[in-house]
Amino acid sequence: MRKLSIIAVLSLLALALAATAALATDSTSFRMVRSQAAVNDGCLGDARAHVDVTTTATDQQIMDVTLANAPKNTEFELFITQQANAPFGVSWYQADFDTNDNGFGEVRARGIFSEELFAVAPGSVKAPQVDDADADTNPAFDPVHTYHVGLWFGSPAEAAAAGCGRDNVVTPFDGDHSAGIQAFSTRNFTPRHGPLRSIE
Repeated sequence: MRKLSIIAVLSLLALALAATAALATDSTSFRMVRSQAAVNDGCLGDARAHVDVTTTATDQQIMDVTLANAPKNTEFELFITQQANAPFGVSWYQADFDTNDNGFGEVRARGIFSEELFAVAPGSVKAPQVDDADADTNPAFDPVHTYHVGLWFGSPAEAAAAGCGRDNVVTPFDGDHSAGIQAFSTRNFTPRHGPLRSIE
């Protein structure tokens, strides 16, 4: 009888552990939507953006971003941001890619794209001056998690050609800090719970 009780307890424990494991997420898929700036300009109405994130054996993530029905032969910049909408908060550059003659484009980034994703600046120090727009020092800040994904036009001219950014707005979201407006974002998620937060 005692052996049966121990077996029953162990069985319940195994079921509880399995249920806990089932709740843990190591992959996610989500769509991005037109940025607020693109909506305001009435552009990119037919374009679609999709993201797949999967965890590797080394506990890093692979992020695959695809665009369809987007402006043809256009460069886009991929960023991870603290907030989906302006002023975006802490943001960091991941990759850039071009769409083809059919308006299709894709890019793969590898890194930490999970609930552990954060940036931190324990102190203010002198920074490299690569471009004129670069800060000469960084502000100090405590750890900040960044769970949103954004795509920017590679230049104001490309944004304007797509009917976006008619005011020739220049943003820093490119390697030389001369990108166009944001094209797609994850503003379809809540400000402090972007889609990357679901990866454990």
